[in-house]
Amino acid sequence: MDEVRRLVIQASHALAAAGLGDMVWGHASVRDPDGRGAWMKAAGWGFEEIDEDRVVLVSPSGSVLDGTGRRHLEYPIHTEIMARRDDVGAVVHTHAPALAAFASLDRVLHPISHDAVPFTYPQLPRFTETGALIATPELGGALARSLGDADAVLIPNHGAVTVGPDAATAVMYAVLLERACRTELLAAAAGGPMVWSDEDETRFKREQVWNPAQLDAGWHYLVRRSGPFPTEGH
Repeated sequence: MDEVRRLVIQASHALAAAGLGDMVWGHASVRDPDGRGAWMKAAGWGFEEIDEDRVVLVSPSGSVLDGTGRRHLEYPIHTEIMARRDDVGAVVHTHAPALAAFASLDRVLHPISHDAVPFTYPQLPRFTETGALIATPELGGALARSLGDADAVLIPNHGAVTVGPDAATAVMYAVLLERACRTELLAAAAGGPMVWSDEDETRFKREQVWNPAQLDAGWHYLVRRSGPFPTEGH
């Protein structure tokens, strides 16, 4: 099995293990090492169902260059971000309910717990041009511009996108952002929050708590939790 396919499968299974599935919607991608586009989970399958036969290579124009599955309508999320960010090797798009619920409040995300550290100081951006599907290169480009050089972008009335230099980081950022939004919602329901890390502590924790080794440890935990890795087709 090609390493890039393996990474898409592992990313998909890790997202499922973390509870970020939405039936057959949501997707993870890895940049094609030869510059042809993005390797993604195929449309019509849940994160936990992805195997070698359910991974496709999608070109920036939306053509399926490799694999037998269908591409997701929202492939421009992945291809347009990768076109604008040379540092991005992987992209994740999820619809976890906590993301939509928090984004609907139109309020600041606070570093109440470690989870929010990668997304505060500066505050993660929000893409407000549409809450519908990001199904055209124009919308994908607009989303990429909203993302800028951040680790994640919230899409009110829709979900969120996270990015990283590799699949492990992009997946972990998706997991952390969902947890951070859920924690903020819990605090808001209790009338808060009242206390959170200041900018200095947040920046310190960014290296202490979420350095590459820590992100990698979380990734490997999710991969183990997802169960035996598929070595053949279905």
